[in-house]
Amino acid sequence: MKQSTKRRSSPTTEREFGGTLGASCIPVLLPLLVLFLLSVSRSPGASLLQWPPQLPPTSALWDPLAPLLLLGWFTLHAFLYLLPLGKVSEGLVLKNGTRLKYPINGFHALVISVGLLLLLLWLGVPLGSLFDLLLPLAVCATGLSFLLSFYLYISSFWAPPHALAPGGNTGNPLYDFFIGRELNPRIGNFDLKYFCELRPGLIGWVVVNLGMLMKEVELRDGASLAMLLVNGFQLLYVADALWNEEAVLTTMDIVHDGFGFMLAFGDLAWVPFAYSLQASFLVVHPVELGAAAATTIVLLNGIGYYIFRKSNSQKNVFRRDPKHPSVSSLETIATATGKRLLVSGWWGLVRHPNYLGDLLMALAWSLPCGFSHLLPYFYVGYFTVLLVHREARDERQCRAKYGQAWDAYCQRVPYRIFPYLY
Repeated sequence: MKQSTKRRSSPTTEREFGGTLGASCIPVLLPLLVLFLLSVSRSPGASLLQWPPQLPPTSALWDPLAPLLLLGWFTLHAFLYLLPLGKVSEGLVLKNGTRLKYPINGFHALVISVGLLLLLLWLGVPLGSLFDLLLPLAVCATGLSFLLSFYLYISSFWAPPHALAPGGNTGNPLYDFFIGRELNPRIGNFDLKYFCELRPGLIGWVVVNLGMLMKEVELRDGASLAMLLVNGFQLLYVADALWNEEAVLTTMDIVHDGFGFMLAFGDLAWVPFAYSLQASFLVVHPVELGAAAATTIVLLNGIGYYIFRKSNSQKNVFRRDPKHPSVSSLETIATATGKRLLVSGWWGLVRHPNYLGDLLMALAWSLPCGFSHLLPYFYVGYFTVLLVHREARDERQCRAKYGQAWDAYCQRVPYRIFPYLY
């Protein structure tokens, strides 16, 4: 009886990312896109439009050192995750009324990782070799993403019904594998999604960037201002995410999305190898920045970071304690759920001011690469599409959850991301 009910209800479940077609194509196309972008960034022309594209030989996709480095990196961060450093925080209330506990020690892991990297540099380890290992490392990270996703899909059938994600239990194997069936898969107290969200891939992005900087030092006896800006901007972004690690417990990734291939690949392969595209581009295509251009770019990144951090902080404080002095005076709209929606402060400017700050920073990360190639601006274009799509997902969920209160909010705050534009 229960099985037949599930079959009848599954077709009506709203499927995102193109449904079954998207879930079938994305796991093939995105890994190929990462390898393509890395290959183009290393080619002399760095042309996205060249046809046929310059592709590396298959021998360049494998190096026996790559899986060893990846395994060692994940083992290190699993160990750091389990260390009794920092505080332990509770997530939001789950369907069964319980709260999961999470170690808030990601910033400690970043500091320890940076310390180990500095030690390796002092010992003379050639971190610039990471440039030559980028493709094999990306291949291994992709393979690990698939292995983890298969494990997550199979193990989810032993999870209790209340532990499944809202949209990941459609009964379609391809879609559920992609979107993730289980909301918070754990091995004991080790939360796999939370670990992957902010640890090996995000900090790995910093390591890849440092490797690109050291490769530039090897090639040109010094680091360019453009490379230093890219490294500095992106290190600030990662450090901020880990310093404010507790805030991730209220995000869509943790609260709503299951843990499947979509998040596994995004966390472990896409972030460290696609987000570091500007740094890998600058190794082969150096750019000389003048003082005026550098100052303008720094100001742009600063404005974006200020909007991003202030708006996110205001939202997180309000979610955890609406009576906190910093948010208690802000205007709100009551909802049928008992919660209230902010309609003043940063969230009265646009519906997603944090996305606005994110996009300004994304542009600042690409500008040091100059205007001679489109490749470094891939990140800006991709991130715009990503955030517009995420905003649309937020819109659907909020309208379903808050009903008329959300309609009233949208009338008060008509612009979604860009004031007076969108």
